[in-house]
Amino acid sequence: MSGGDEPEGLGESTRLTRAGRRPEWTGRVVNTPVWRGSTHLYASDAERRRAGGRDHDGQFFYGRRGAPTQWSLAEALTKIEPGAAGTVLYPSGVAAIAGCLLAVLSPGDRLLMSDNAYDPSRSMATGLLARMGVETRFFDPLDLAAYAALVGEFRPQAVWLESPGSLTMEVCDVPELAAVARKHEAVSIIDNTWASPLGFAALEHGCDIAMMSLSKHVGGHSDVMMGSASAGDAFYAKLRRTAQELGQVVSPDDAALAARGLRTMKVRLEASTKSAARIAEWLADQPQVERVLCPLLPDDPGHALYRRDFTGGCGLFSFILASDDMKAAGRVVDALSLFGIGYSWGGYESLALPITPHVHRTVMPSPTQAPGSGGGTRPAIRLSIGLEDSEDLIADLARGLAQLDTE
Repeated sequence: MSGGDEPEGLGESTRLTRAGRRPEWTGRVVNTPVWRGSTHLYASDAERRRAGGRDHDGQFFYGRRGAPTQWSLAEALTKIEPGAAGTVLYPSGVAAIAGCLLAVLSPGDRLLMSDNAYDPSRSMATGLLARMGVETRFFDPLDLAAYAALVGEFRPQAVWLESPGSLTMEVCDVPELAAVARKHEAVSIIDNTWASPLGFAALEHGCDIAMMSLSKHVGGHSDVMMGSASAGDAFYAKLRRTAQELGQVVSPDDAALAARGLRTMKVRLEASTKSAARIAEWLADQPQVERVLCPLLPDDPGHALYRRDFTGGCGLFSFILASDDMKAAGRVVDALSLFGIGYSWGGYESLALPITPHVHRTVMPSPTQAPGSGGGTRPAIRLSIGLEDSEDLIADLARGLAQLDTE
């Protein structure tokens, strides 16, 4: 990689391959080496004093503030997030959730959280934040009028968004939700793990902070835990200061793994999205399936917003079984041979997981609630589509669904 100035207007794939690879960090090799070290040494006491007054990536100070391996990854993530001034790294996605919320909330503040948010986000609100005196209310992100009224009445300091929603994949009008928050001087934070900035430019669509679990698409190989948050100047400074006060730091070895995964993320996302759309279409035609929850499908309620705001997707979606037996999802999953059973997603391998989204809701109805059942629910499964051949995965799902034909 030359040391010359980068041309303007580079494409996404080009930026992914080049971002963060400064010659002073890589030397004569392609990837930034793994810099392990808790102590950074100074040539003189005068140099040490000068370093103490600075706080930015690229400035050696102490191992907790990182070194070229972490700086390279953070810079690369900033380069692919339009509108970002900087990115903070965290040792897990949940640590990133906590870092974002603690950076903008204080005791006595109020938080609005999307009712279909990732369960650990909900638990953060009802647990840690509640203990420190932050009041949280959950809201339906699909009901814009009720949301606007709630923001005006509740006067939150922050609004937490996620689109598509966790488990049930509802797409909400993020630009409108963020605009209402900003009008009332509330900080809008979005968990953008599903699409990543390659599929949804969250800051350009009005959000103040964009958070991701890097354990998913960025790592891409199910072998690293990490999170990130990117923002413009003002909120980046808050995120960075709070992370340092909490002693948050990521391992250089993990940062190297995440940086390696980042280089191929676009091609992996494109492949898994294409397969997911094919598999979701097939599932929608199966008699054992009541409904597929996937915004990639043209008849999905969120497809119009997806087409308007998103430039890409991923391989994660869910489907509801046409059965009243809640154990049916487990039987289908147990019969699969090409899908692993496990939490997380976004790796190169496919996963299948029985889900019960209704237990994670406060104000929104779950699409798994059976119509006219008096509160009964239908079994559901979440799929993470990896890089296997889609026809092989379809054949495997056919074998799994056949278990229901014997009921």
